[in-house]
Amino acid sequence: TIESGFSGSGRSQRALGRRRLHNRRGWRPRGALWPGGGVSARPFRCPGSAGLGGRHVGLRGAALPGGGAEQVPGPGAAAQGGPEPRPPGAVCGGPGASQLPPRRHLSSRNRAEGKVLEPVGVFEVPKPQGKYETGQLFLHSVFGYRGIVLFPWQARLYDRDVASPVPEKSESAAGHGSKEVKGKTHTYYQVLIDARDCPHISQRSQTEAVTFLANHDDSRALYAIPGLDYVSHEDILPYSSTDQVPIQHELFERFLMYDQTKVPPFVARDTLCAWQEKNHPWLELSDVHRETTENIRVTVIPFYMGMREAQNSHVYWWRYCIRLENLDNEVVQLRERHWRIFSLSGTLETVRGRGVVGREPVLSKEQPAFQYSSHVSLQASSGHMWGTFRFERPDGSHFDVRIPPFSLESNKDEKTPPSGLHW
Repeated sequence: TIESGFSGSGRSQRALGRRRLHNRRGWRPRGALWPGGGVSARPFRCPGSAGLGGRHVGLRGAALPGGGAEQVPGPGAAAQGGPEPRPPGAVCGGPGASQLPPRRHLSSRNRAEGKVLEPVGVFEVPKPQGKYETGQLFLHSVFGYRGIVLFPWQARLYDRDVASPVPEKSESAAGHGSKEVKGKTHTYYQVLIDARDCPHISQRSQTEAVTFLANHDDSRALYAIPGLDYVSHEDILPYSSTDQVPIQHELFERFLMYDQTKVPPFVARDTLCAWQEKNHPWLELSDVHRETTENIRVTVIPFYMGMREAQNSHVYWWRYCIRLENLDNEVVQLRERHWRIFSLSGTLETVRGRGVVGREPVLSKEQPAFQYSSHVSLQASSGHMWGTFRFERPDGSHFDVRIPPFSLESNKDEKTPPSGLHW
């Protein structure tokens, strides 16, 4: 087996095999289970909000743990969002299943304390096409965490690096710049992250990145669901386990149940189906934008969060998830961000600052990726964002990496405002 550690954020080759568990203690996610089986995401606010504790999500330039905030002036400000029983060796059916390599077992250990190996599961053959079903266990090929698929999303991927002919299922993407981009269908998954792995990826990917507006008119209040993520199809490394509760997450047994007659042997409960249906407008992943500059790939996924009234005007909120990935062996460090934010009302704002979410991440061969979420508000129902990240090389030279332009669109037919969670 091949060893992998969370600190490496490794790619698929390093994610195979043994994985270190540095902390065997349980993880207490931010959220409480209602006696009736419902879930309440614990609210938290910016400084100045009274009566609510917990970790702050910085809206409009509020400070975050780790220092610094994305200061954004005016109503169009981008504020920061602060991110197994199946027979051994069994695989899902499909192309390539008969060409299985020798069986590989996943296991975990704490190297620092010399702990013995702990079985995790058995790798399966990844699916180059098709989709994974609800209940599929997996390792994340970039961040290395254990997770389980809740349900898929069909997104439109606008890849500015692809110059190949346009597939049949394609749409034009409006954006700034002269390069016309066509969108193609791409599968993403809503997943749960194993709570035991969250401490080991928190420096590389936010584990509280999925946020909602509160269900009242205070536009400063946000709710977060810890351990919820969106994962691209190619980042899934599927595996199976004989454990009836292979993932530690407070929502695992609320959303899924064990059924040994099924493949995979975890099926959706009614609560998961109801949660998906009621929160669909605020969870849905529709557009993904990607662009590579000097071997640094930037992926952006925007999400509409809803509208609130503030000072006799409507304020529309979006969150956006950004992943930075170093495709080269050279070590680089993110130093600055430069945003341009255009609102349908006709305003254009420029935002500059050090790093992102209070950090200046280093991207190396061992730790190639960094992922975070932030927020933006406009006093208009739509707009656009684009910009650049400035990176520094080991010799002190700098270069700019383009952030692909993306649209901020609202759900104009929304009938009820979103809230932290619907049940």
